Amino acid sequence: MEKTQIVYDDFAKVDIRIGRVLAVLPFERARQPAYKVEVDFGPLGRKWSSAQITSYKAEDLVGQLVACVINMPPRNIAGFNSEILILGARNTSGEVKLLTPTHQIEIGEAVF
Repeated sequence: MEKTQIVYDDFAKVDIRIGRVLAVLPFERARQPAYKVEVDFGPLGRKWSSAQITSYKAEDLVGQLVACVINMPPRNIAGFNSEILILGARNTSGEVKLLTPTHQIEIGEAVF
């Protein structure tokens, strides 16, 4: 294991929700290639993220369901207030790919 083992109560503190991408804007000031991404969580509102998911075309991301951590404090990234963490993983080519549901899930639903 690369990280310290945790207990369930540690994991239960992380609020992971399903959202739908509404808008994707260029983020020229970011050190690593990134977008500014607006995500809708239904009854939980809309939040913005700086996301290194530039292996996707911006227009292809709009409408996608994504899994996001929504209960971390906002982080200032190159003058942009990133409110959530959109979850992803690197593929064998090193590109960041989104972690997305395989079925239609209502936006705002919790991941557990």
